[in-house]
Amino acid sequence: MARHRTRLFYIGRYRKKDPVYRYRRQSPLTPYNMKRLRCPKCDEPILFDETQYAPGSALVFECPACRKQFRLRIKPAAEPTVPTADGEEEEEEREVLGSMLVVENAFHLKQEIPLYEGENVIGRHVPGTKANAAFKTVDPSVDTTHCVISVSTAKGKPVFTLRDAPSNTGTFIGDHLLRLKERVTLEDGDIVTIGATTLIFRYGNEEEGM
Repeated sequence: MARHRTRLFYIGRYRKKDPVYRYRRQSPLTPYNMKRLRCPKCDEPILFDETQYAPGSALVFECPACRKQFRLRIKPAAEPTVPTADGEEEEEEREVLGSMLVVENAFHLKQEIPLYEGENVIGRHVPGTKANAAFKTVDPSVDTTHCVISVSTAKGKPVFTLRDAPSNTGTFIGDHLLRLKERVTLEDGDIVTIGATTLIFRYGNEEEGM
């Protein structure tokens, strides 16, 4: 007699060794990898797959019930630790100095890429990606390492410099295609195009009200 495989599910999410939850028959349609959140206005439940987005990305959701828009930031990957004078390790804090807003289109949802001091390599997120500022997209014209935004400090203020990685389809700022090894300084509100994807540069770390 065939046996039904069982796993532990609750509201569609897999939980292991938790006595509060009940066992149910396993179904290939059960979204146990989905994360559940609720609309801050009407409490409507919303499911999404957190694993499909790069750590540190900020996603903008629109509630299907009340049309309220709200933002959720994916938990960033663990930062490297640095030793202290006592020999103990503590997490190295990194300040977000700016961001690139990924405009929603047919290839992806609206996302926000935080920018830190140093080189921020922007590209299409794939498993094992070398881009430390990757975003989730199915746009085939975006390379896995498409462009780089270098963040340095001059006179106490951050300076953001854009260059092509290089990429196969090029990097545009406005209508200008960056030449090989060309570098341009970004200003707040600048529009950068990579493949069929539009990015809007935001200076600083101000939270936008919804």
